[in-house]
Amino acid sequence: MSTGSTRFGAALRAALAALTLTLGAAVLAAPAHAQAEPTIVLVHGAFADTTSWDGVAARLRADGHTVVVAENPLRGPAHDAAAVQRVLDTIDGPIVLVGHSYGGFVISQIHDPDVESQVYVAAFAPQAGEFAQLLLNPFQYPGSRLLPPVLQLELVDDPTGIAGKNVDGYVAPTSFHEVFAQDVDDATAATMIAHQHSIALAANLEPSVAPSWAEVPTWYLVSANDRVIPPAAQRFMAQRMGARSAELDASHASLVSRPGEVAAVVEAAAAN
Repeated sequence: MSTGSTRFGAALRAALAALTLTLGAAVLAAPAHAQAEPTIVLVHGAFADTTSWDGVAARLRADGHTVVVAENPLRGPAHDAAAVQRVLDTIDGPIVLVGHSYGGFVISQIHDPDVESQVYVAAFAPQAGEFAQLLLNPFQYPGSRLLPPVLQLELVDDPTGIAGKNVDGYVAPTSFHEVFAQDVDDATAATMIAHQHSIALAANLEPSVAPSWAEVPTWYLVSANDRVIPPAAQRFMAQRMGARSAELDASHASLVSRPGEVAAVVEAAAAN
């Protein structure tokens, strides 16, 4: 073999080696980059189920986000937080945790190192020792219409309750549209009523642990026309937690009536 051929072969081998190293570095770097995009976990509140997030989830997925909608059993903050935590345990990488209404109380009980930010949508954001009913204090924050006869009670079968029974609360179907979601059309309200899940009455009296919102960046989206959690109470909680807050001219069910705007706030948290 000639000297020229030997030199050419050595140069080719060196070039291939350099290319292999470059490609290897790129492959190694790719998973780290991919994991930087958080999974968004949506937690529904009382008097609803996972379908309440359908509009928001669709918009987030259309924008390329990975979205998981967690089932909230509505049995009590500790029990429900454990159920959501089991969902989080199946997710690799960072998480943005989003709660609506009572779902905000639930996500406040979750201390998971993978949760990098939290979003509260017309939601309870308790301090340690507070319970949901306290945060609806009608003397300090009047305006909630979540009282009898709008709020109805029923005895239900419940393995988590005493002797397999529990007392649950639900919104009277005749009042649901006017009180819970006055800014949606009749057909949408009817669908929401069909998907309504009752909540254990005791869930509103169970005190919070030290809240996780004190540990991570938070966002709060106030519903200015809320007839369930008074807007003044929402503003107080948002300010107390130091959240980046915004307001929508919406009912308590802003995630249904204004899914685009709610999705935009969630995306802001995901981009943080």
